[in-house]
Amino acid sequence: MQIGEKIIAKRTEMGMTQEELAAEVCVTAQAVSQWERGRTIPDVDRIPLIADALHCDIRELITGEENYQPKWVLKESIFSAEHMYSRLKGYTEIENLPQTHKALVFMKNAHEGMYRKKVWFSSKRIPYITHPLMMACQAHALGLIDDNILAAILLHDVCEDCGVTPEELPVSKRVQDAVRLLTFQTPEGLTKAEAKALYFQEIRKDKIAAIVKVIDRCNNISTMAAAFSREKQIEYIDETETYVIPLLDYLKDEHMEYHDAVFLIKYHMLSVLETFKNMILH
Repeated sequence: MQIGEKIIAKRTEMGMTQEELAAEVCVTAQAVSQWERGRTIPDVDRIPLIADALHCDIRELITGEENYQPKWVLKESIFSAEHMYSRLKGYTEIENLPQTHKALVFMKNAHEGMYRKKVWFSSKRIPYITHPLMMACQAHALGLIDDNILAAILLHDVCEDCGVTPEELPVSKRVQDAVRLLTFQTPEGLTKAEAKALYFQEIRKDKIAAIVKVIDRCNNISTMAAAFSREKQIEYIDETETYVIPLLDYLKDEHMEYHDAVFLIKYHMLSVLETFKNMILH
């Protein structure tokens, strides 16, 4: 179907006259008539205006293909859990990270049989350990090669999701304390919103818990398109801007040893947030 045929078909479908379309796109009715007869074609800069007036996609207007969908293959996960596990296990041996080694084994056993939220385009179930493993690999790549940080990352959801107390974790009290702060609870007498504000306030007191939390959020917002509803995406963006971005700024100002890592995490996070906001609002 030629562009003129598409214009007349969409205009007629909408019950719009040539004069009304002409007024919408700032041309004469005679110009619209010439397009529809195939005697001329619209200027390139008019096409977005025509598509907007006719409530259709530019590609649909040009090609005649309705509901065009690119033939992309969507991935349930970016990296293999098995490969990330092997990679981290190798790091623990080469770089002498005993707590990370213990945390790796403990985390894998604790999360056995648990899965990430199902993605909308596939029935495949992704092992939950993909999340902490991805976080730990990211932290290591950012230069955060610290036994306490990597162990806390691997264990950060174990207490909240697996019924394990911090004291049962096979790591130092320093790591146990960080995991305790990262375990979200709603104290009696507080609303969930009040509990959330208190949660982030307490995390701010511990630099290990704080750096783990921002990496956790970075990973979650990076994958939320596949698993979150539009409403949940909006809620998560608001929460991230309210609590997590200020946490990044705190780490940048108060803990210079994390400066480069925080810059990269913040760049990644803000890029994803702005992309989502543009898509949701557009």
